[in-house]
Amino acid sequence: MSSIDRRNDPRVNACVPMRFRVLDNPEMSEQKAESQNMSQHGLYFVTTAPLQIGMPMELTLRIPHDLGQRVSSEVVCIGRVVRVHPIDNREGMLGIGIRIERFDTKVQAQERWAS
Repeated sequence: MSSIDRRNDPRVNACVPMRFRVLDNPEMSEQKAESQNMSQHGLYFVTTAPLQIGMPMELTLRIPHDLGQRVSSEVVCIGRVVRVHPIDNREGMLGIGIRIERFDTKVQAQERWAS
């Protein structure tokens, strides 16, 4: 991480299942990942997907009921990649920082998350 940290919101370490897709690249299929940490306006995750700074993203997070909610819910976020860095000792893995621009919450449809 650089010596200048531009984050203004407190981060919470939270491993939350998520799906994401690049909005302006229909050829790239939807990918699965897991958040590493989150804040009110951003999140960080690790992937092998070739993402670049500035890419517009749609992210769907499954917020489990054990994070203070009675039922699981989905949060659909629109955001932009603001940070990309290689992960040491993990070939091909990239750490991705997303700035969330807007989001919507929905009650979880269980079958969409089955493996």
